[in-house]
Formats: sequence, C-alpha cells, structure tokens
Amino acid sequence: MSKTMDRKTFLSYLGTGAAALAAASAGLGVLDGKASAASATANHLFGFNTNRVSGYFDPIEATTEDNLVLPANFKYDVVAAYDDVINPAGERFGSGCDYNAFFPIDGSNVRGLLVNNHEYTTIFQLGPVEGDKMTKEQLDKSLYYQGMSVIEVYRDEKGVWKMDAGSSYARRINGYTKFDLTGPARGIPALKGATAVTGTFANCSGGVTLWNTVLSCEENFAETAAASGLPDTHYGWVVEVDPFDKAYLKKHTALGRFNHENTAMGLAADGRVVVYMGDDKKDACVYKFVSKGKYNKALGRANAALLEDGTLYAANLKTGKWVPVTLEEVLKAAKDKPELKLKFASQGDVVTYCQEAATLVGGTPTDRPEDIEISPFDNTVFICHTNNDSHGNIHGHITRIFEAGNDLGALEFDFEIFAAGGRQSGFSSPDNLAFDSNGHLWVVTDISSSSQNKGVHKSFMNNGLFVIPTSGPDKGKALQFASGPVECELTGPFFTPDEQTLFLSVQHPGENTKDLKNPTSTWPHRPGEKMARCAVVAISGFKLGL
Repeated sequence: MSKTMDRKTFLSYLGTGAAALAAASAGLGVLDGKASAASATANHLFGFNTNRVSGYFDPIEATTEDNLVLPANFKYDVVAAYDDVINPAGERFGSGCDYNAFFPIDGSNVRGLLVNNHEYTTIFQLGPVEGDKMTKEQLDKSLYYQGMSVIEVYRDEKGVWKMDAGSSYARRINGYTKFDLTGPARGIPALKGATAVTGTFANCSGGVTLWNTVLSCEENFAETAAASGLPDTHYGWVVEVDPFDKAYLKKHTALGRFNHENTAMGLAADGRVVVYMGDDKKDACVYKFVSKGKYNKALGRANAALLEDGTLYAANLKTGKWVPVTLEEVLKAAKDKPELKLKFASQGDVVTYCQEAATLVGGTPTDRPEDIEISPFDNTVFICHTNNDSHGNIHGHITRIFEAGNDLGALEFDFEIFAAGGRQSGFSSPDNLAFDSNGHLWVVTDISSSSQNKGVHKSFMNNGLFVIPTSGPDKGKALQFASGPVECELTGPFFTPDEQTLFLSVQHPGENTKDLKNPTSTWPHRPGEKMARCAVVAISGFKLGL
C-alpha cells in the first residue's frame, strides 16, 4: 500500500457513517450501523449514545525516532510512567505497561479510573541480572512491579490529562495480592488443593465484562513463577477485578490455563455469555468459553458466576467447528494412552493443562493468536495472529471469523484472512485491537526488539499504531497513526466513551539496553533523566464526525 495515500480518499471513508460502510461491504448482509447488544465493546462505544468518529488525520510515515510520533494536530500527555507514585500510600506505578480500560466516574469523559496491566520487568527496574539468576531484592521488585495498577485520571482546564495521586481508588494489584479461585480447578491436587492463591503477574491484555469489571490475562508467567519458587499451576489464568471495589479479586479457572493474551466478551443469541481468548504462543489454539447460564443485566456483578460454569471450546480451522475441551472429549482422544488418562482425571485437570488438552481434541495450532475483538456491528470476530517464523509466517495476519447464523454461541464458523502483514500492507506483527464507533479497527504492532529495523523488518521501522477500515471500498487498508519510541511496542489502545481521548501504553522502550549508563532509549525524556520508562499516554486531537 502506498504510504502517501490520498488524504481526500482517506477522509471520505473515515468520515462515512457505519451504516453506509456496512452496506458497502460484501457478504455481510444488511447491517443497520447500530452496535449489537451482544458486545461489551459496543457497551463501551455507545454508553453515552454517541456515534463519534475518532479520525481525521494525515497518515504518518514510519520512523526510527526515539519518540511517540503522531499526526499533525494531535498531542499526547504522559499520564503515568514506571515508578510514579499513584496514591497517598506511596504505591508506585508498575512496569511493562500493557492493556488499558477507562471507567468514567459519575458519567464523566474527563475523569475516571484507568486500569493498566503490567506485563514484565526489564533492566530499568531490576538492574543487570548476574548469571541469569535474580537476587532476592530483584525477585521482590519483579513481583511488585508486575500485575496491575488502578489509577484515577482526569483532564484539567487546559486540556492536559493527569493522574490524581490523591485518589482513594488508586492501588496496585501484583505478585503479592491474594485471589480467590473459582471453577473446576479450585482445590484440585494439580493446584496443591488451593482455593486461593497469591499473586498475579505477566499481565498482558484483557477485556471489560458486561457487568463493568476487568478481566486481566496472565500470559508468559512460567519464568517469574519458577524464579520465585511459586507453584506454576497457580498462574496462567484469567483474573477478574472490580476497579471500584478493592476486595473483589478472582481467578476464573473455567476459562482455561494457558498463555492468555486477552478476553473479548459478548452474548450468544440465547443470552449466554461468550468469552473469546487467544493463546500467545507458537502453534497454539484459539478458544471460546460459553456459559451454562444466561446473562441478566439486573444482577450486575453477580453475573460473574457465569464464568464459573460452562463449556470451553477450541477452534478447528480445518473443519470450521468449535470442539469442546472437556474431560469426556479428552478421554475419548486419549483412549489408547493410559498415562494421559491418569493426567486428566477431572475437568479441573483439563483446564489446568489446557494447551495439551485442546490439541488432543482437535484444536488447530495457529500462529500466536493474540488479541481477539468482537465487531460491535456485525458480531464477526477479529483475531491477531502475530507471526510464527517456524511456519514462515514472518509478518502475521488478522483473521476474521464468521459465526454460523451470526450467533456467538454457534459451534460452526467460517473465516477469512482479513489483512496480511507485509510490505504490501505497511505493517508487520499485529498484536492488540480496538474498534471505534464507525467500525474501524485500530491495530498496534509487535515486531520484536531484536528484529526492529533489520532484515525483512527494516521497512517497518519502529512499532506503530494503524487504522484499518473493516468495510467499504478501502476495507483492509492500513494507515499509520502513530510510531513508537526505540525498541518499544505500543499496546492497550482504549478510547474514552466520547472518543475524544485514546489511552495507549508505550511498553519497554529501550528494551535491549545492556548498560544503564548508555540506554538505547531515554523516552519519555524527562528532564534530568537518562533512562527509559514505560508509560501510559492520553492522545488528544480527535475531531467529531459529520
């Protein structure tokens, strides 16, 4: 795709209403431009009865600058960065900023709680690790700075987004926090009989529930668990927290244990809750969980019990079917393997050793399925397959699933490759996704720091943020909105309900630094500092649509 795409052409589709775009899309049937009630994303986008257009910008060129580069007339404010004090107790913002979710306070678009995930630590938090073995102090820091932060943010009278460090809501959730276990793995021998566990870490992406809580996903947990001497099976789950209630902390084992990237929640046609999940690992499966019971809006947070009982499925892309990851199906597949029958003695064992179980029952190994999102307009499901060099899929692609009968609870589906990474599209290694209220897909990329600006990745330069229309004449074309600092990835895009602000994480700038006296990045370039800090920024400058 030409990086100098005609601005008039771009504005013509970015300013087009979702209904017109949907009508122009082939094979999707008649769409009315209204968000489906089945989508948690739709609740976020339409909670204030708006249909804002989060666009109007001149696409930028890829860069190698050590800065967050945005189109003309846009700006960013650093809201919170690693080690900033977040509350009166002196707790500090964590490391490896990833997923963001904004929760308005009293219906405000300019004050609310921002939940941020913290995925991992680097040399900037720990200092050099001698002999690949952390000291006790480094282990303590690793557990402290991973997890999650809940902070209060606001936009002041000058239009600058800031953190309110005096907030009574602000807090850290990390490797020392206690969680209750729910679901089939609670109390089983594989979890050493635990009904509650200590800590969450390796928190990657997440999702917002229909009852206004956050689901946070434990991804690459094994290294931290092993280094800290913690039971491996206590991690790799989906965590649920309530931003407004410090005591509400759960891990839902019915959703399976694997390298969780995120969750995307919607409703089946009959009212059951559906949760889509990716497993960020080479040759890993795509999952969905369908609750046994039905969602009742009047019950509010009590609907969380739906995540304790249901059926977990893995996608078989060859047959177009969702195959149950259940004890019954696992035992059928393992009928001639007595050692597996011993390993899988209960549904709790199945969800605990989910990756092996899913492959046994026929789940298709795929190319690092990361973020999954449900379109708020037509219930199609978008999956970022980031890459898999062992398959020759160097630049990744975005898959779009069409559930049978447009029902998220269906057990059969079709799919297409919606967009492929590479020179022709201008992006490589798609990771996190977000929709705006016109159905445009916002995509951040995750080219590894060791590959950036080298070889076949050279033309993409630093990781970026792109906008891709999901329908209309320019469906699938990527336009670059942002370029990140050196050796970072941009993560966790999340709009305020009026779409006038986009929260975005700048994760691990300067990740390849070996000598703290000579960092490869110094973003966000704070006066008097010569170090990089991961941070959450608030991007402003969006204009209203027609």
